[in-house]
Parts: sequence; C-alpha cells; structure tokens
Amino acid sequence: MKKHLNTLFVTTQGSYLSKEGECVQVRVDGVNKALIPIHTLGGIVCFGNVLCSPFLLGHCAEHGVALSFLTENGRFLARVQGPVSGNVLLRREQYRWADDPVCSTAMARYLITGKLANARNVLLRAARDHGNDGRDDLLRAAALRLADCLRRLERPTLSLDEVRGIEGEAGAIYFGAFNALITSDDQAFRFNGRNRRPPLDPTNCLLSFLYTLLLHDIRAAIECVGLDPAVGFLHRDRPGRPGLALDILEEFRAVMADRLALSLINLGQVKAKGFDTTESGAVLMADDTRKEVILAYQKRKQEEVEHPFLQEKMPIGLLWHAQALLLARYIRGDLDGYPPYIRR
Repeated sequence: MKKHLNTLFVTTQGSYLSKEGECVQVRVDGVNKALIPIHTLGGIVCFGNVLCSPFLLGHCAEHGVALSFLTENGRFLARVQGPVSGNVLLRREQYRWADDPVCSTAMARYLITGKLANARNVLLRAARDHGNDGRDDLLRAAALRLADCLRRLERPTLSLDEVRGIEGEAGAIYFGAFNALITSDDQAFRFNGRNRRPPLDPTNCLLSFLYTLLLHDIRAAIECVGLDPAVGFLHRDRPGRPGLALDILEEFRAVMADRLALSLINLGQVKAKGFDTTESGAVLMADDTRKEVILAYQKRKQEEVEHPFLQEKMPIGLLWHAQALLLARYIRGDLDGYPPYIRR
C-alpha cells in the first residue's frame, strides 16, 4: 500500500514557494510561514496568485511531487510534474481496454454500480437519521428508485450508452432528493438542482470545489500505480480531461464529497456570508470559507474506515489509492472483476 502522503494546499494570495534544502519554503510578503520536508508531500495545489521558484519546480519533479495550479475559485489551470514512470505494458493493456466496447462497458457498469450504491446509502442513512419528520419518505422513495436503477445495470446486454443513460436518470433522482438532506434553516443553502461552470448557489459552489479537490487526489493515485489518468472507460477521451480520474471519482462523489458538503452545511461550519455572488450570477467562495473547507477535507481524509473488499482498515485518503491498485490488478488479469468501493 502506498504511504499516505499529505497534499499542501496554498490559498494565501501572494505566497511564494521556494526550495530550502530538502524542504518547501512558503513565504508571504517576505515572511516565512512554513517549511515542509518534501519527502512528506504527495502533491502541492496552488490557488490563485501563488508563485513557485524554478528550483522548487525541478526539485518537485525529481521527487515525484506534482504541482497543480488552480484559479482562486478552484478551476483547474495547469499541472507540472516530472517524468512519469508508468508501466508501459499496463498502459498498453489499459488503452486496448479503452478501445474495446465490451471492456469499456464492463468497467462503466462496475463504476456506476459503485456510484449508485453509495448515493443510495447516503439517502437511506439520512432517512434513518431524520426519523419521521416528513423528509424520510421522500428519501426512501428516491432510494427505492435508485435500487431499480441498480437492478437494470445488471443486464448483461447493456451498451455503454445505456449505462450512461441509467447514470443520468439516477443522477436526476439523487439530486432531486438532495434538498431533503440539508437540515440547515439557512435558505441560501436550499438546493434546486445541480448547476456548475459556474455554480449559481452556495451549495453547488461547495460541491464543485470538493469534487475538484477529490479529483486532484484521485489523479495522483492513478499515476502512482502506473495507469494513464487521461484514458478512461466511462468518460471518453477529450483533450485536457483526465478521463480515468473522472471515472474513479464517480465512486466517491456521494460518499466523500457530498457527505462532507452536507456535514459542513448542516453543522453550520460554512455560512452563506462566506460566499460571494458576481454580477453574472456566479457564486464564488470567500478565502476564509475555502480554507475552512480544505481543512475539513484534510481532516476527513485522516479518518479510518474498513475497505469492504480488502477487509483492511485504512485512512479515507488511501481509499482511491486502493481502488487504483485494484483496477491495475484487474487490467493485468489478477482479478476476475473490478470491485467498486461501496461504503457500508
């Protein structure tokens, strides 16, 4: 199992990152703010106006630490990394599978089974927690419809487009019940449907930001096992899009990102005043809110759970590494199928 490494998130505008011995030094307005040994880092993510020295870029490349650059609001801009040491035979087999409709459809079914099962479990858990307050009936009804979608995924004759169709239908069911998961009285967090690019309300802004953080970590996990994050099975090739990372993200959207977003909203850890609305209607996250969300995300990754297939306890932040390893084993022929991560 890969050693659990930290991700350094730099959100303070005007930060300057440089190499200091074997460490990453963070300075703001000429003042030293942090000194982090590079061997403890799995990646560095910079938001907005953050500068890095050329010597640090080279040092990170030598140590396999990727640097990602995002806008202040979390939109991906670029990624800098050194030579990729992926297993060429494994990648060739991955490419063959991606070009094979039968293999792609089989993988898509595994992935969407995990996605729908986790979404259904989120709804059922909330229904139990709510008791008989009126929302539990709506949540159980949505969970029942997702169970029907899961049964339809079992049909062996499904095409890839049919799998995608079931996924789309299930997404509409899940997000149609999402507002019932929000217990906060603040109407600013009322959820009226998924929107993005740009998000138009605080809840969608929070979801999109968490998906971005999670996608970064999943991409790094895929690269660590030697697979190509750009070539997926459910998400087809598109320039600049990490298709395989998006594939594995589907397993973790509800169970990691959505549950964390709901926790932050329902416990009052994020407030409506922590979001700003532009003239165009786009909703952006304020600096303090962004830092609060990143801190909560990092803490959640440290919590331990048992992996249902490996039957091994591990930090949540290692789950996507485990799934990437299982996928590599499946592609190599060491496993008869891909076991999607399903949180019990």
